[in-house]
Amino acid sequence: MSNPEFSEVKRDPATVSATGQLLTQLPDGVRFRSAVTHFDDRGSVCELFDERWSWHDEPLVFSYMFTLRPNKVKGWGKHMLHEDRYFVMFGEMEVVMYDTREDSPTKGLLARVHLSEWERRLMCIPIGVWHANFNPGTKDAVIVNFPTQPYDHGNPDKFRLPLDTDQIPYQFPPGVNGW
Repeated sequence: MSNPEFSEVKRDPATVSATGQLLTQLPDGVRFRSAVTHFDDRGSVCELFDERWSWHDEPLVFSYMFTLRPNKVKGWGKHMLHEDRYFVMFGEMEVVMYDTREDSPTKGLLARVHLSEWERRLMCIPIGVWHANFNPGTKDAVIVNFPTQPYDHGNPDKFRLPLDTDQIPYQFPPGVNGW
């Protein structure tokens, strides 16, 4: 475009294929399983986890839920002994991931995934991937986690960096805060 009025106009990159598949590359080992919510005049039902799906090699050994308030972030954190397996019950959450694993084919990759109550699915975050959870919505998000190991109260498998670390090439929107 030669018109000076449009000198900073940029075309959006493709984010989905013609069939609706996301084109975003994710850290090696991140995977999903879609969940169907069934509705009738009484309410709804949605299966969260079933070992018969063979979705994950590790059994279901522990679960907990957490909430995330609008415009808040929990992170940066990573685990060295277990994987997180998230399921958003209500609200929405953006998971920002940064892969620093030395042996990973996606080392150095930064990726963002949006999870919500409108497209429920299980998400697995592999061992060693830094991640932060951000609620871009207008209501509290309610998330269930099915980590691959129970929480060790005496020796937590949780490593943290501050949100504004220069070790991860990502900045959250202005005004967002967390821990």
